[in-house]
Amino acid sequence: MIYVLVAVIAVLLILMGAGLTVYLKTDKSSRRLGKKDLTKISDESRSFTVEAESAQKGRPSVDTISSEDGGQDRDAGSRDKKEEVVFEPQQQNAAGVESATRFRLKDRLTKTGGILSSPFALLRSKGRFDQQVYDQLEESLIMADVGLATTARLLDSLKSAVAKGQLSAGEDELADYLKDEIVSVLDVGDGDLELSSGPGNVWLLVGVNGVGKTTTIGKLAYREVSAGKKVILAAGDTFRAAAADQLELWAQRSGAGFIRGASGADPSSVIFDAVQHGVAVEADLVIADSAGRLHTKTNLMEELKKIRRIADRPPGKVAEVLLVIDATTGQNGLIQARQFTEAVGVTGIVLTKLDGTAKGGIVLAIAAELNLPIKLVGVGEGIEDLIPLDKREFAETLVGI
Repeated sequence: MIYVLVAVIAVLLILMGAGLTVYLKTDKSSRRLGKKDLTKISDESRSFTVEAESAQKGRPSVDTISSEDGGQDRDAGSRDKKEEVVFEPQQQNAAGVESATRFRLKDRLTKTGGILSSPFALLRSKGRFDQQVYDQLEESLIMADVGLATTARLLDSLKSAVAKGQLSAGEDELADYLKDEIVSVLDVGDGDLELSSGPGNVWLLVGVNGVGKTTTIGKLAYREVSAGKKVILAAGDTFRAAAADQLELWAQRSGAGFIRGASGADPSSVIFDAVQHGVAVEADLVIADSAGRLHTKTNLMEELKKIRRIADRPPGKVAEVLLVIDATTGQNGLIQARQFTEAVGVTGIVLTKLDGTAKGGIVLAIAAELNLPIKLVGVGEGIEDLIPLDKREFAETLVGI
C-alpha cells in the first residue's frame, strides 16, 4: 500500500513540474510534449510551429520556410541561406488604431507645448506689438529649433500683417495667426503614405544609427496589418546581427511576414528576394530595413543607392523612401535629411521621439527648408504610438494657447 501511495505522489509531482504545456504542430496533426522535449524543440524550431499556451495564447502562429540567399534561384545546397518566418496576419481595424491614438499627440508633446509662452506674456503686458515682442518671439522660435530661415519667414509674415492692420495686439489673435502660419509651413507634399493596389510595393526606411528605425518598421507594419494588408519585413541590415533578430520579433508582434539573410550578406539580395516572395504570395507591401548609416560616409550612401535600385527593379516598385530622424537631434536632422535625399530621393520623414524633446520646432524646419512632408511621428513606446502628423493639432500644441 505504501509503495502505491509513493508512486501516486511521484506521478503528481511530475505532472506539477511539467508546468508549461507545449504543442508541436506538423501540418494538421499535433502531439503534447513535456519538459524533456523543450531542448529538442529549440533546435528544431525552424521546421515547426511552437506555441506556449501560457505565453502565446491569442498570438499568431509561426511557420518557418528556407530559401536561398542572393536574389536569384540557386541549388538547395547553397551555403548562404535566408529564412522566411511567416506570421498569420492579425485581423484588426486600422480605423480603430487611429481613433485610439489620434488624441494623444497634444497629450504626449508636453515638453514642446507652450514654448511660445514668453512672447505672449510680453504682448499681454505691453498691449501692442513692438521690437521687443518680435525679438522675444524670434528667440523662442530659434530655441525650439525652428531654424533661422523658417523663423525669419514667420516673423516677416507677422510684421507684414501687423503693418497692414490685419492683426490686433491680442493674445488670441496672435495665437490664431501663428497657428495658421505653422499649418501653412507644414502643408508641403503628400502626407499620405503611397501604396498602389497589387503586390510589389516597397517602403524603404533609411536613417543613421540610433534613431529608432527598426522599431519604427515594426510599428508601421502593425498599422498596415491592422488595416488588413499583407506585409513582409525585409531585414536589410545584415551588418548588425541583433538588427535581424529585433526585426523578427517585431514581425511576430505585428503579424507580418519576415525575410532575413545570413550575417554579412548583400542587403540588396535580401530585399530583392523579399520582393520576389512578396509578389509570389501576393503581399501588399514589403517594408525594407537598411543598416544605420553614418551620413558622412560616401561609400555607405552609394550602397543605399544600390539597395534602392534593386528594390525598384520589376516587379518591385519603391513607393516610399522614408527617412527616420530622431527629433532630439535638432538641427542635425536637417543635415541628415539633405544627405539622404540627395542619395536615395527621400519622399517623406518619420520623426521619432517627438514626445521626448522640447525642440519640436524641427518639424517646421524640415518641412520648410527641405520641402519634405512629415508623414509620421513617434510619440511614445507603445506599438500604436506611431501616428500621422495632425498639422492643426501640432500647431495648437506648439503655440500653447
